[in-house]
Amino acid sequence: MKSFKFLSVICCILFLSSCASLQPAIVTRHTPLDGYRYVYITPTSGLTSSTGSVYGGNYGVYGSSVSKSVNPSDIIAGYMMRKGYVQVPEIKPELASQTLIINYGETGRRDIWGGLLGYTIQVTLQFLSAQTHDVVCTSTAEGMGSTEADDIRIAINRALDELFNK
Repeated sequence: MKSFKFLSVICCILFLSSCASLQPAIVTRHTPLDGYRYVYITPTSGLTSSTGSVYGGNYGVYGSSVSKSVNPSDIIAGYMMRKGYVQVPEIKPELASQTLIINYGETGRRDIWGGLLGYTIQVTLQFLSAQTHDVVCTSTAEGMGSTEADDIRIAINRALDELFNK
């Protein structure tokens, strides 16, 4: 009985220490963001994901589901507007020197505890000068929530938080 308790405690410690840690966000800066006032965000398509559960009782079987949607460019746009940038629908030559192009991409998935606890989604945001198309900076982060839409939203916000908090 003692060995079972000891093994249970060890399993719980391993489970809690490894299941919820996200990799740190990584920012690579080539030039400062100073001088940029406008952003053009490359359009992305939306993603809808859902999660559900089934449970039973004395009176039958019941279920529920939750559906969530996310459009990465909308998340990025809202964040950048909150930071004071102006989103433009197209790149105008007279504003190109003050305009950032922001590209979004999913760059990986990582299983948590062998896939038993789900996975994280990693995203990378690339910031380009609209005038030269040179990379100004990149930011990469992971997210993990209850749906893929949550994963993406969390990852984008972590990537942007890391970029603007440094």
